[in-house]
Amino acid sequence: MNTPYEGFPAAGGRIVYVRAVPVADLPDEVREQVGGAEVIYSVHAPDGQRLALVADRQSAFHLAKAHDFAPVSVH
Repeated sequence: MNTPYEGFPAAGGRIVYVRAVPVADLPDEVREQVGGAEVIYSVHAPDGQRLALVADRQSAFHLAKAHDFAPVSVH
């Protein structure tokens, strides 16, 4: 089945993946900069490279869109 759906990014587009990251899983030098948050969000390229860490999901999506990427949430 090959039915286009307007809610998904186009194939071959500039897609990035957004996911929650437990602060406890981050290196010490990053944890020191986070403050009291228990979870932050990362933006990843399709190859898995981490492009950014941000405070919340909404900021991750705004950051991606501001740089002409189509953000996709992953679990």
